[in-house]
Amino acid sequence: MPFEVLTMGRVGVDVYPLQRGVGLAEVTSFGKYLGGSPTNVAVAAARYGRSSAVITKTGRDPFGEFVRSALEGYGVDARFVGTSQIAPTPVTFCEIFPPDDFPLYFYRLPKAPDLDISAGELDLDAVRAAGIFWFTGTGLSEEPSRSATLAALAHRAKAGTTVFDLDWRPMFWSASPDEARAYYAEALRHTTVAVGNLDECEVATGEREPSAAAKALLAAGVELAVVKQGPKGVLAMGRDGTVAEIPPVPVDVVNGLGAGDAFGGALCHGLLSGWDTRRTVSFANAAGAIVAGRLSCSDAMPTEAEVTAKLQATNSDDSQREV
Repeated sequence: MPFEVLTMGRVGVDVYPLQRGVGLAEVTSFGKYLGGSPTNVAVAAARYGRSSAVITKTGRDPFGEFVRSALEGYGVDARFVGTSQIAPTPVTFCEIFPPDDFPLYFYRLPKAPDLDISAGELDLDAVRAAGIFWFTGTGLSEEPSRSATLAALAHRAKAGTTVFDLDWRPMFWSASPDEARAYYAEALRHTTVAVGNLDECEVATGEREPSAAAKALLAAGVELAVVKQGPKGVLAMGRDGTVAEIPPVPVDVVNGLGAGDAFGGALCHGLLSGWDTRRTVSFANAAGAIVAGRLSCSDAMPTEAEVTAKLQATNSDDSQREV
């Protein structure tokens, strides 16, 4: 059976300090978690009961074994997780200074295994058959991953829903934002849904104002543009003229790093459920808020019942404030 959600790209091990407000030099204890944005999206989708898998690679090391074991534990199919000889499985450290400072330290040099995916290794039939194919900007940053990503998109040819997580990480690129924009433009031609924050939208389109960025993404070929604005909420704009402006969900932030991945998995669930744009993005927004209030990313992904309860509580609070 085709997977409902098939993601492609970054994977690794997140090592998070168990003390908040302390720099890494002073931290004395850490937690180890499955990480990597598209991997977390697959985990989040599985939490909603969706059949999911991830196309990626690890190193030949114990952390690679941990990745496969963790995926299986979360109900994510690991059949497309290859092994690369070029480097160990990436490790990512972070510092936690709530509410809005979470420095990341990526150990992915000289090149991460998940950028060593080549086009000839892909199961293109699985890519085309998936209900949702989710890929990221990081996958375009280096060869052979860039060619593999574009080959997957060309073969899929907008079958089903193809989501481009704009995911601009400048430390992974040797190219400038202006040079990277050409690769983003090529990928957008094969995309039905684009998701990104203001920085990422600017790299992809040259536009930073939310409405202008959404319109530029639609002009580039997508059917739905989702522009995340942090404390200002989310703007979603469809080619059919639909515009939804979703306010932020209040949350006491613990670690904001997994919120975008939770948003992505919930977005997939809403799209697969056939919900309208407002309901889908509101659900995704609430899922992101829940994870922002928790320490880890993969472990923190909520269930549908938890997200529904969060939405109901938020709507109730809003009603009381209006009264």
